[in-house]
Amino acid sequence: MIAGLLVGIWVARYLGPKQFGVFSYVLAFTSIFAGIAKMGLDNIVVRDLILDTDNRDVYLGTAFWLKVMGAIVAFAVVACATTFTSNDTTTNFYIFIIAGGMIFQSFEVIDFYFQSKVLSKYISLCKMTQLLFSSLIKIYLVLRGAGLVWFVLVSLFDQFSLAVSLGISYRTQKIGSFYLSFDKRTAWKLIKDSWPLILSALMAMIYMRIDQVMIKEMLGDQEVGIYSAAVRLSEVCYFLPVIITNSLFPAILSAKKVNEDLYFARLQKLYTLMIWTAIVIAVPMTLLSNWLVELLYGEAYNAAGKVLMINIWAGVFVFLSAAFGKFLIAENLAIINTYRTVLGAALNIVLNYFFIKIYGVNGAAFSTLISLVVVNIGYDIFDKRLHQQFKLKINAMVYPVWRRNG
Repeated sequence: MIAGLLVGIWVARYLGPKQFGVFSYVLAFTSIFAGIAKMGLDNIVVRDLILDTDNRDVYLGTAFWLKVMGAIVAFAVVACATTFTSNDTTTNFYIFIIAGGMIFQSFEVIDFYFQSKVLSKYISLCKMTQLLFSSLIKIYLVLRGAGLVWFVLVSLFDQFSLAVSLGISYRTQKIGSFYLSFDKRTAWKLIKDSWPLILSALMAMIYMRIDQVMIKEMLGDQEVGIYSAAVRLSEVCYFLPVIITNSLFPAILSAKKVNEDLYFARLQKLYTLMIWTAIVIAVPMTLLSNWLVELLYGEAYNAAGKVLMINIWAGVFVFLSAAFGKFLIAENLAIINTYRTVLGAALNIVLNYFFIKIYGVNGAAFSTLISLVVVNIGYDIFDKRLHQQFKLKINAMVYPVWRRNG
């Protein structure tokens, strides 16, 4: 990830704020609709694979084809959405290239299998292999003085190469193929369980990426480049909560079967780990933000220092949200995640509309931070089903002691 970040920074320096802004806008715009292609199946399928190991191929195969259909729908939605923007033809062409790669997300079901077996090393190897090839290609393009379109094509290649590496890793397990396994009853069951997550994933990407889209429409491509440079630095560690929570999810589910006290004790420890890991990252990044931005990106990106100083604290609530999302899955309360993310998306759009006008790109960072605080802490106060979780979160913030009794 560090190597990938450094190559990404080199690409940003090479492209400059304006072209990097176009590139970042295209990625942000497409990612908003990528949640449709995912079909909200990630944690649902992992849960079912853990609880019903005998029907592995049925779950994997059905989820695979549901994701294929979701990718087709997502591409159509992206095509319709571009008609409501002020994009030129070239920018829309870039969007269609990256959106076409959503079909390869279908192979993520292999990731679900490895998660259910707590075999994260295989997924790590796949992602490192993909990142290595991607980084080498980007370095070559920079040295050759390539145009922006080639970096857009690399983004498509990234999705393809990860799908190939996942497929190869699954074949090494020698447990047969799942591609021909599709069950209508299982499909309806998965859709019934996951539809709130589809909406919540869409809303989550809106409130995490709408800022870049709105900055482009309200301020311009260069400001998107400045903002995106800061966001990339603040998000470099966002893989950590995903890896940690994916690895611990089976253990948390197992504790729920054994004892409620043990279950909540593990949740408490997970919240504590998430929050304080993020704080340990945020404090030095805040103090060194201006120096770090100038060192890595150069003087053209100086304005990104203040954005980073604000946005890095959003990570505390992103880390917390990753753990809390696992609780909602375990308790079959996915609908709550939908309510939270709809609230967060709506709040972020409203705040962006006013804050970007007043504070520019810094306003977008404030909007993201405020909306994440409201969604991950404030919402729990008004839902009695989450009062205990609210207490666990507050305990994790103000009393970070690893007690055996939770």
